[in-house]
Amino acid sequence: MATPAKKTLIMNILEILRRYSDEDHRLSQKDIVDILKSEYDMTIERKSVRRNILSLMECGYEIEYSESIRMVRNRATGEMEESYIWSDFYLVRDFTDSELRLLIDGLLFSKHIPYSQCKELVTKLESLSNIYFRSRVAHIRTMPDTMPPNKQLFYTIEILDEAISHQKQVAFHYTSFGLDKKQHARLNADGSAREYVVNPYQIAATNGRYYLICNTEPHDNVSHYRLDRITDIRLMDTKSKPAKTIVGLEHGINLPKHMAEHIYMFSGESDTVTFRMEKHLINDVMDWFGSDVVFSDEDADCVIARVHVNLQAMKLWAIQYSPYVRVLSPLSLVEQVKEALHKALENY
Repeated sequence: MATPAKKTLIMNILEILRRYSDEDHRLSQKDIVDILKSEYDMTIERKSVRRNILSLMECGYEIEYSESIRMVRNRATGEMEESYIWSDFYLVRDFTDSELRLLIDGLLFSKHIPYSQCKELVTKLESLSNIYFRSRVAHIRTMPDTMPPNKQLFYTIEILDEAISHQKQVAFHYTSFGLDKKQHARLNADGSAREYVVNPYQIAATNGRYYLICNTEPHDNVSHYRLDRITDIRLMDTKSKPAKTIVGLEHGINLPKHMAEHIYMFSGESDTVTFRMEKHLINDVMDWFGSDVVFSDEDADCVIARVHVNLQAMKLWAIQYSPYVRVLSPLSLVEQVKEALHKALENY
């Protein structure tokens, strides 16, 4: 059995490879010996480095190295013989720096994770790389805390994950911001906090936020709730309704299609909408509605677009892009957009 000192040595060598090595920063045996001496107060011979690295590789750690041959004199025979020299060691990581950067950016751009928890997660992601990576992303520590946090968010995700996996209902309070800039539970007519009982089916991320796709009792249609506005969630013993019994989910959840139809995650009816738009909006339309949008009747400046989308969301989108878009059908949506625009003009 290895002595505690030997166990400590192999773990220290692994930590050195984690902190100081990558494909662009390779370590020789002498480098590792020097770091062990300066940072861990351990004095070892170079051959111990190779022996411990071999043990790490046998344990499944992917460590790359280069091998060269040199002629040395055999002390016993005095004859020259080949000796294999290992050097340029580095630890191959599960995540590349660019992948970690992408994950960190996703945290920074999110609008629902409290600052303290976001910072903690970023620090954990940084630890998966080395000192060189951390020095390049030091600016993340100045992230602004722009929104009041919901510290229950990660607990909410855990409960929903369990509920979806085991097909159980959940109950929770749903909040809205007041003029005091704090979240307050929505209330019943008698002033008590309203409890929502829902059948959860899927968690989706869009527009920088998490949403729950579900059905709210006792209704039979699809509902969406922002996870950062859910509080006091609890797992129930009752089984959730099968998704196929919910209007709009009869064939299950096609998440890309569902997200393209519900661009603002509104509930309600979806329908095919036709609109005329200026062609410089093509990138925006593709970003919002995805590749299922159909274009036709192109002229020099405009094109007709057709997309299947939630009508409430489309109304808001058409108002947002009203200088460049004209809804053509259905006529009920045309009238709703006109009414909203007239009302907006009255405010000015």
